[in-house]
Amino acid sequence: MIFDRIDQAASYPMGSLWTQAFEFLSTLSDELPDGRHDLQGDDLFAILMRYDSKSSQGAILETHETYLDIQVVLEGREACYWVPAEGLEVRDPYDPERDAAFYNHPEDFPARVLLSSGYFAAFLPQDAHMPSIQVMDGAPEPVRKVVIKIRRTLVAEI
Repeated sequence: MIFDRIDQAASYPMGSLWTQAFEFLSTLSDELPDGRHDLQGDDLFAILMRYDSKSSQGAILETHETYLDIQVVLEGREACYWVPAEGLEVRDPYDPERDAAFYNHPEDFPARVLLSSGYFAAFLPQDAHMPSIQVMDGAPEPVRKVVIKIRRTLVAEI
């Protein structure tokens, strides 16, 4: 997992699609509707969404193999839990159609980050993550978020 300020994204030498993803973020307007937006076909696309943050109790822990996720909260805030995927108990095996595998919650999560305006989290295939969680077990908050998907095989190795 990479967690940092958006203005630091250029610090990571992840290749041209990474750069293009953050250029898209810098030009993102409030008028852009929710849904999928192709930036470079299936190699690079963004999904804009709105929802209310939720309790961690019913949340799903996931990984992806085909795409790297860059998650950015545009409005509101949410917690995102992270744990290494290695050694987790698989709940639902990897489904290539959904590019996701799902896991049972471990006893502890080594990291919890607060996603809010100005920050991003990037998740690689080894990063099991559980986004969209209420902050501090409080009430649900409205969130506007963008998830940018980059085909993993086209991301430069760090």
